[in-house]
Amino acid sequence: MTVALSSPPAAPALDPLATLREYRPLAPWGLRDLTALAAGILDVSGVVPVSSVARSRPTERTIRFYVARGLVSPPEGRGTAATYGYRHLLQVLAVKLRQMEGATLDAIVREMAGQTGDAIERRAASALGARLPRPTALELERRPGAGRGRVGRALDGWLAAPPAAGEPSSCRRIPVAPGVELLVDERHPALRHPDAAAALVAGLRASLEGLLRPE
Repeated sequence: MTVALSSPPAAPALDPLATLREYRPLAPWGLRDLTALAAGILDVSGVVPVSSVARSRPTERTIRFYVARGLVSPPEGRGTAATYGYRHLLQVLAVKLRQMEGATLDAIVREMAGQTGDAIERRAASALGARLPRPTALELERRPGAGRGRVGRALDGWLAAPPAAGEPSSCRRIPVAPGVELLVDERHPALRHPDAAAALVAGLRASLEGLLRPE
């Protein structure tokens, strides 16, 4: 008997807005991590600036300047304890994208005055388009113990292995896709994040899509 095997259905086109929102559970960040994240997104997205002056990669100094000009909201806290959230990432991306399109800082200040977070989010997603990378596609430099400040130390702690215990612990069962589920030790530090399950599912689904995608 001949059995016909059907090929897996083609993966649906990714929605840039939905992809951008996958970065929200990863916040907060320190200034160094926010800078690397924004630069990584712009580099991988392949957006080309209209001039060499509006280069795509922001620096820590650039973001501090944006805060001083009112283009980016002030962070929570000061010094090495300062933290930046998802809205800060959107603001940095929006400013850099407009600069890359040729807009001046004065024009961007006028455009962004009074804009809601939703409007900034939609504008950034539209400008980045379908090439906007998912978080799992970015290859950012991150070594164990490399975290600086309160956020960096917290992230290192979350990435550490769960402490050993005499009694076996229970596992959380997280559905990922039909026929695929993830078992995570309830003691694992990663589960301390309220959106841990959603972030894990998003990352694993992206990996599965890569495995099923024809060469």
